[in-house]
Amino acid sequence: MKSDVTISSAIVTFGDMFDNAGADAEKALFRAPNPGTTGDVDVNTVRQAAKRIGVPVFDTSGLEQVRVSRSYSLVDQAMLTELIEADLRQKGVVTGQMQVQAHFNEGFEPIKAADSFQPAKLDALRYLPGSSSFTARYIIDGVGSAFTLSGTLDLLIEAPHLVAALPAGAVLAPEHISMRPISVKQADAQGIPHYDQLIGKALNRPSRDGMLLRATDVSVPLTIAKNDLVTIVFNQGPMTLTVKGQAITSAAQGEAVQVLNLASRRIISATAISPGAVAVSTAPMNIAGL
Repeated sequence: MKSDVTISSAIVTFGDMFDNAGADAEKALFRAPNPGTTGDVDVNTVRQAAKRIGVPVFDTSGLEQVRVSRSYSLVDQAMLTELIEADLRQKGVVTGQMQVQAHFNEGFEPIKAADSFQPAKLDALRYLPGSSSFTARYIIDGVGSAFTLSGTLDLLIEAPHLVAALPAGAVLAPEHISMRPISVKQADAQGIPHYDQLIGKALNRPSRDGMLLRATDVSVPLTIAKNDLVTIVFNQGPMTLTVKGQAITSAAQGEAVQVLNLASRRIISATAISPGAVAVSTAPMNIAGL
């Protein structure tokens, strides 16, 4: 007979109590203690239970009692919230990278449940997205009847935040951005862009560390800035004509820009093609007349 036994099930078997139990190993002796608890069982109790299953004689190994412990799984608020999130995801309320944060009205202490594949189960959920309130009924494995908790839910989504103070015009790189959770309502109201939509974009204004980035905070980086000296280029087949100019307006690559032709002193419309270069599409009579 073993002196110290640790089990995970609700029933103590003959095989739990004895080595080399043979064909009697799976026969039940008595109920196990509650999950996470320990109890002492005297030899007479073991002997009576063994007689009931047809084993009247066994070696007690000189023991007077056996210490029986039951392992457990800890059910905490995080696990209960995960069950709510899984249910809402199955119903299509929570999608993609969304997360759920539950706030229980009552204080909740972790529960020692049976050490099983599913220590807790969401039996029913009532949720009103408009008010964010919920009521959930749970069943805890190995712990009697179901119980109900209520509270509110926040639906969260990862949103981009700056991790450093940057000046206006700074071009965003991956190391400048950290994804942090905010409410879905806030994301919808403020127009939060996806991470991939920010990389390579320029800040429209000086920005602080920790700032939530919105779609209006960035734009395509300027290829030509106002007052930049530029080369005005006209291409037609093998012919290329150039003349110096100065930008009157700013533009990103591919956008229209107004440029002063420094040779003719005329303001012309062009297209920004690269830093320091703009293109015109109308064929000039001569290079100075662009």
